[in-house]
Amino acid sequence: AVAGATGRTGSLVVKELRRRGVNVVALVRSVEKAEEVLLGLQPDETTTAAAAGAGGRGADLTIVQCDLGDPMDIKSAVEGTDASVWCATGFSDGPSSMLDRIKNVLGVALRPKQSIDAVGVVALAEAYAEAAEVGKVNGGEGGGGGGVNGDDSTIEPLLPKVIMLSSAGVTRPSWDDDKKQQLVGAAEIPIVRLNPFGILDIKAEAEDKLRGSGTPYCIFRPGGLNDSWPAGSRPVFSQGDVAVGRINRVDVAKILVDCLSTPEATGKTFEGISAAGYPPSKSIGPALARLSLDAEGGPSSEAVLAMYG
Repeated sequence: AVAGATGRTGSLVVKELRRRGVNVVALVRSVEKAEEVLLGLQPDETTTAAAAGAGGRGADLTIVQCDLGDPMDIKSAVEGTDASVWCATGFSDGPSSMLDRIKNVLGVALRPKQSIDAVGVVALAEAYAEAAEVGKVNGGEGGGGGGVNGDDSTIEPLLPKVIMLSSAGVTRPSWDDDKKQQLVGAAEIPIVRLNPFGILDIKAEAEDKLRGSGTPYCIFRPGGLNDSWPAGSRPVFSQGDVAVGRINRVDVAKILVDCLSTPEATGKTFEGISAAGYPPSKSIGPALARLSLDAEGGPSSEAVLAMYG
């Protein structure tokens, strides 16, 4: 499933998944808007949830109207899916009227605890945790993979169930003055200094809740999203929230989709920018394998300084 499927990044995730032959459930606020944004496809290649009925999950693309601020709505929408990519945000990420943008901004400003990041990411984690419990009760492995008759050789690698598209800079507003001075190049970028309506704090809170959920996850924090930056550039990953640079949304979408099948991404929070003029590696697995697990406390201060330098 893709939450925020009509946004500029979310729609590219849908496109990339379908390019790889993966069936997609698009979670959207408006089916009409989703059809406008997502249908560069033939009509018979897409089905709405209402038309598909109970069997619609097997369709190439299923569009599901979903309130991303309603946990029960989210859990119902992702039932039967294998994993989800969260591309939604408290700010509108796709083409919309100025009035819609103002409403979204004011909604975050007036009700920060009800932003869709804080509510929706947690609901996705709970949905897959509950599905895993049902799988165990019914004699399955509950979504994590496992051995058959105790044979460890059949244990499948643990893949993320929830992949959250966050943002570089989410922790920087909370850095103390010494750290801001030490990492001034990362602390003084405009979005961090402005932190409009506390949106970075909201994303940081949602990250924390996902990390504590117990559901296999991955959190990706891209640098500055720039559609003019060369697509197809080599991603450069780091940890410690010190990344400063640009990356094309096309490359962000590919990374998010890659993470779905990359066990080295599971349980990790990391940033990414891209190096223009350098081709990407065949797999992001080796680069992610060098990163620290969140459960291990993340990278050391020395490692963060090295990545910053």
